[in-house]
Amino acid sequence: MTAPIALHGSNISYFTGKLENYFRVKGLDYTLHAMKFPGDGKRIERELGVYQMPVLQLADGRWMTDSTKIIQWFETEQPTPALIPANPAVAFICYLLEDYADEWLWRPAMHYRWYYDEGAHFAGRHLADEHLGSLPVPGALKRAFMRHRQRSGYTRGDGITADAVAGVEAIFLRLLEQLETIFRSRPFLLGERPTLADIGFSGPFFRHFALDPVPLEVIRQRAPAVLEWVARLWNTRASDCTGSEPDSVPTDLGPLLEAIGNEYLPYLNANVAAVAAGKKRFDADIGGVGYRGARYSRYRVWCLAELRRQFEVLPEAARADVQALLQQHGCWEPLWQEKLLPLLPGQDEGLPFRASTKMVGANETV
Repeated sequence: MTAPIALHGSNISYFTGKLENYFRVKGLDYTLHAMKFPGDGKRIERELGVYQMPVLQLADGRWMTDSTKIIQWFETEQPTPALIPANPAVAFICYLLEDYADEWLWRPAMHYRWYYDEGAHFAGRHLADEHLGSLPVPGALKRAFMRHRQRSGYTRGDGITADAVAGVEAIFLRLLEQLETIFRSRPFLLGERPTLADIGFSGPFFRHFALDPVPLEVIRQRAPAVLEWVARLWNTRASDCTGSEPDSVPTDLGPLLEAIGNEYLPYLNANVAAVAAGKKRFDADIGGVGYRGARYSRYRVWCLAELRRQFEVLPEAARADVQALLQQHGCWEPLWQEKLLPLLPGQDEGLPFRASTKMVGANETV
């Protein structure tokens, strides 16, 4: 009997929850282990090159990092049941939606957790107990440390000033309207079966929006079908699904694609410009919201390069279909706006079995 995958992270972590949903839907056996600070950090950095959450260890002893590349690896090694659709145009939209959920919805998710005292007290206590429990320090200091660390790194320390709060919350409220429309008509984002797109959206929803007290109450009142989807995904095994795989992109994904074109891709471009200019902080006005002092990210330069790569490897017919869809929803021009991407040599070399400090920036946890 093969030993289960050992997943190391947190049971309220964004990307840990994303991988948990993937393993459950895929039918892969895993065990969850809470990372312990600071001891686990040295081991993980030694094994993988960087210290970040989550990581996993396979039964053969190999370690892996980066949820996107981990999932791509598993989909290649264990292709059935497939969560990346065979239709190449639909697969590209899955990659795009996953990336948007990973790297843009992170913002409102972290905001709701740490901006409001109710969420910060909940998460600060949980993380202090889960990860710092062995440190001989008073609990109140551990909790205060967690709140300060997260707020200085991921909310006000990442460009969400007081003036941006309403705009960041509007991103979440619009998203709920868009998803509620979708999930009132079908069980998953693209159809009758879960796909990579659902797994990507499980990151912000499963361990943040549908767990943290403030956004959870908003979902209860405004988007019950979205809350139902969160539970449905957790309780679904792809091998049990009888519906056909999606072979086209549903038209009601249009508002999500427009949000990507109006907000996420412009943010990636602003980040690229900052990295190219050697700035570790930058200001950007995106979708009517002003972000001041946002942290640069080398990883998100790679994200934009990866989206372009996924497009460029499409078969010619699918490429034309995807281009037309992206043009229709305002994604095409911002996808290619920055002519040169400041990637470092070998920046993604070794993923998912080895990462590099080249992939991160400004004390970033990917």
